[in-house]
Amino acid sequence: MTPQERIAELTDQLNYYNHQYYQKSVSEVDDFTFDQLLVELTELETKYPEFRRPDSPTARVGGTISKEFQTVYHRFPMLSLGNTYSEEDLVEFDNRVRKGLNGQAYEYVCELKFDGVALSMTYENGVLVQGATRGDGVRGDDITNNIRTIRTLPLRLQTPAPQPPAIPALFEVRGEGFLPLAEFDRINKEREDIGEPLLANPRNAASGTFKQQDSSAVAKRRLDCYLYSFLSDPEVFQTHEESLVAMKQWGFNVSQTWRKCADIREVMLYINEWETKRFDLPLGTDGIVIKVNRYDQQRELGYTAKSPRWAIAYKYKALAVSTVLNGIRYQVGRTGAVTPVALLTPVLLAGTIVKRASLHNANEIERLGVMLNDTVFVEKGGEIIPKITGVDLTHRTDQSQPIVYPTTCPACGTPLIRKEGEANFYCPNERGCPPQRQARFEHFIQRRAMNIESLGEGKIELLIDRGLVQTPADLYKLTFDDLLGIEKVFDDEETGKRRVVSFREKTVENILTAIERSKAQPFQNVLFALGIRYVGNTTAEKLADYFGSMDAIMSATQEQLLAVPDTGPRIAESVVEWFADPENRDYVERLRAAGLQFAGEKKVVEREGDTLEGKTFLYTGTFINFSREELEARIAANGGKVLSGISKKLNYLIVGENAGPSKLEKAQKLNVTMISEDEFMAMLSV
Repeated sequence: MTPQERIAELTDQLNYYNHQYYQKSVSEVDDFTFDQLLVELTELETKYPEFRRPDSPTARVGGTISKEFQTVYHRFPMLSLGNTYSEEDLVEFDNRVRKGLNGQAYEYVCELKFDGVALSMTYENGVLVQGATRGDGVRGDDITNNIRTIRTLPLRLQTPAPQPPAIPALFEVRGEGFLPLAEFDRINKEREDIGEPLLANPRNAASGTFKQQDSSAVAKRRLDCYLYSFLSDPEVFQTHEESLVAMKQWGFNVSQTWRKCADIREVMLYINEWETKRFDLPLGTDGIVIKVNRYDQQRELGYTAKSPRWAIAYKYKALAVSTVLNGIRYQVGRTGAVTPVALLTPVLLAGTIVKRASLHNANEIERLGVMLNDTVFVEKGGEIIPKITGVDLTHRTDQSQPIVYPTTCPACGTPLIRKEGEANFYCPNERGCPPQRQARFEHFIQRRAMNIESLGEGKIELLIDRGLVQTPADLYKLTFDDLLGIEKVFDDEETGKRRVVSFREKTVENILTAIERSKAQPFQNVLFALGIRYVGNTTAEKLADYFGSMDAIMSATQEQLLAVPDTGPRIAESVVEWFADPENRDYVERLRAAGLQFAGEKKVVEREGDTLEGKTFLYTGTFINFSREELEARIAANGGKVLSGISKKLNYLIVGENAGPSKLEKAQKLNVTMISEDEFMAMLSV
């Protein structure tokens, strides 16, 4: 079989498995088999890029760097809808529809209005060829590479049997791109874990992610998309209902929450039904979209200058309740950040009992002007954690007391510090503060770090209480006799019940097996597991790829760290400070002695030529034809060497868009030759 035939075979095979998994919830192969096939395809495409198909499943993991997004014009304008918050306005809308259709029978389709980013996807001959943002409705940004990372979006349609109407050669689908709430929560937990500011809300996070220039970073966010519109010329369907059914059959991710309604009365019932049910969905919603079902009637009703006359959006009012702020609990995270959590008189909000709400930090408390014993407004909206949005001053009494933010750690009594430019207060007692120590263990054993199954919050707390572990390195010295038979009774604050954590024989065996298995975790996971502030999973991966070993990172200067893609001064400074601490270095050495992976696998470089032999390179900015990883690979493949920083040993600095000014300034001072991307490519072709 030729490489081209094998690439085509693997592409079809993997696309089929993706279709079965994401559209039919069927796993036909295990993850290991799928990953091995994907690795084979990736290697073949790297070696024979001319045979890579536009619907290749390797697009799902990204890797393309866009210097800028090209402007695309929408074949069909993406108009906005008129909004209303009142049922009276809906009745008026219905009256206008009835009048506009001169007494014809008509019906509606109701859909949930998802809180995300409007996207347009174009397909030619069943293959996704373009993805774009709404923009101003007439033109948007071409974000095709980022769109391709959405795993529920077909890259090539797989038509089932019996087949719905024939798929047009050219058509467009539209939908709402979104960041699932669970993913939003996961990202914020990671950001909190490494000391990064939290994302404000899922909608803004989705919008920002879709506009990132590195599609591999987009892929890591696991964005999704619900499709709600089909457009082609000529039309394929007679009704909107038919298009939704067909899109679902063709493999598009159509939310099955839509409903056909015979009249405005049924529309009202649908609106009322979803007012609280919508909070059980995996994404935020803020209303209902009502559309006339038949396309010929939509054309007859036409458009205003801004919106269609055949559709309207009903917006739910933000769900808010008032309750009393009884107190504040100050929680200490792994990085020492002290976060205030409001303790409320329990109140029903969006179908759940709310007892706590976020207050974020001291700045937010000051901005709200909130006091203890105040009556406060609490909203849920599209957020996961309820938040206090204001104070009902009409209910403020003499019982209200100013909130005095603590000056010492609520867990260990250490004086708090606040770094310039940061909103949070921190406890600097990293090793002696109990919640920080506990959280470091929880960070170390998590799936994206050392993945030590069978250990959890309660078991870790028990091991610490018994003096069996002081740092995660102590986990690797535990024996069967150390663990067997120990137990502790915990009071569960949420349920008010007691629970027992005990180490029985089978539990101990599972824990020790998981600890031993963790020694095989790759180097980048070990680096992430150390818990260096600001070094999240993605940054750890880039540092591991760039330096190759723990020793190289430990000895790296701040300047050398800044040469790593997407590593800024804050990360570089944090890494240098962490490894400069003798206790941290001792901790690392104990992990080395335990047998953890301290180096990555060296990537085999296939030589293309020797045109760059003896020359040294560094780069700054983003590039049109290369990701940074691809740029390094091409330099190495042609005999060149990539340096970690600017020095007199550097021959060429490749300058892309948005180049770092400090690198350019230093290169000028040292008379380093600066070349463009085109000039670099010319060097390769000599």
